[in-house]
Amino acid sequence: MRHTMVRTALAALAMTAALPPAAAHAAAPPGVAEARTPAPAVPATVHTAGRVEVAGNSLHYSWPGVYFEGRFRGSGVGIVIDDAVNDYDVQVDGATVATLVTPGRTTHWVRNLSHGVHSVRLVKRTESPWSTGRFGGFVAAPGGAILPRPADRHRQIEFIGDSYTAGYGNMSGTRDCPAPGQIDRNTNADVSFGALTARRLGADYQINAFSGRGVVRNYNGIEPGTDYRTYYDRALIGVPGDVWRNPGTWHPQLIVIGLGINDFSTAINPGEPWTPESLVAAYKTAYHGFIDKLRARYGKRAIIVVSATYMSNTTAFADAARQIVQDRNERGDDRVRYWYYDNSELDYGGCDWHPSAHDHRIISQRLDDFIATLPLRW
Repeated sequence: MRHTMVRTALAALAMTAALPPAAAHAAAPPGVAEARTPAPAVPATVHTAGRVEVAGNSLHYSWPGVYFEGRFRGSGVGIVIDDAVNDYDVQVDGATVATLVTPGRTTHWVRNLSHGVHSVRLVKRTESPWSTGRFGGFVAAPGGAILPRPADRHRQIEFIGDSYTAGYGNMSGTRDCPAPGQIDRNTNADVSFGALTARRLGADYQINAFSGRGVVRNYNGIEPGTDYRTYYDRALIGVPGDVWRNPGTWHPQLIVIGLGINDFSTAINPGEPWTPESLVAAYKTAYHGFIDKLRARYGKRAIIVVSATYMSNTTAFADAARQIVQDRNERGDDRVRYWYYDNSELDYGGCDWHPSAHDHRIISQRLDDFIATLPLRW
């Protein structure tokens, strides 16, 4: 079984990085009228647990799986958005009513609902490290009203990882996804294993995932001098120096980390500063430092799960992850746990041999079973 990141996807990411900022925020397409409703007070009417930056009456973001939830009374609702790069699902009362493919700057309307109180959710399906989306809030149809935002959920889970965590290509019916945009159209972070598990547990969540990135080495040695840790602290991934400011509401009781496939899945290239042994050593050292950061940020009571999975060409990932947890436990931190899921029942039918939606459901169930064994105080 191959565990690779696609070269076409990496080329696409590089191409996106080269686009001028305006390319990610195109004006409304011809024939699409912009909203004339006064801008809503977003923080008062929208619930989100994702990493966002407030800019006036809009929220800016770039991590996959970011979601915005609201409530309204009436027979319709408008979703104000500015994003010409990403895809979104619109859900009303728990059912998906529309998929917005690179919508641009517009207000998308859901109409002809039964008159009453409804819930609305906008969720970012795709991954776009080098672009920034803008969400302008919900607006009510004539005769209706936007209600105060839903309350924060007490349970919170942070998922940290790479393409597996992001749900890369999980909706594809084929492993071969060479066409432009094909990977994006077939990626849905909202049905990734993390999102599925969090919703079953009634938890708010973040999916802080970046395809192709490892703890110290990226896929096939790309972009040397950077790794996942380069970007973790940011709200806007593609903005150097950006730092996400926790609004004081994000205190996850559970953090699930899945980083290591990209460190170990490809052979070390000539010119890279590693031997197999030194790569493992650097991975362990950096991973311990990353856990130290999470401990300082979220406290000693949070449970940190170091996860690993099957790889066909090496056991280095699983072996190193297991050793990291053993080291932490021996130092007295028994709230760092090791979780491994194998390849049984997985078809890897997503783009480029990534887990399919079918696989994410299986992985999610296995994660549910594992979480049930943890001493969580929700």
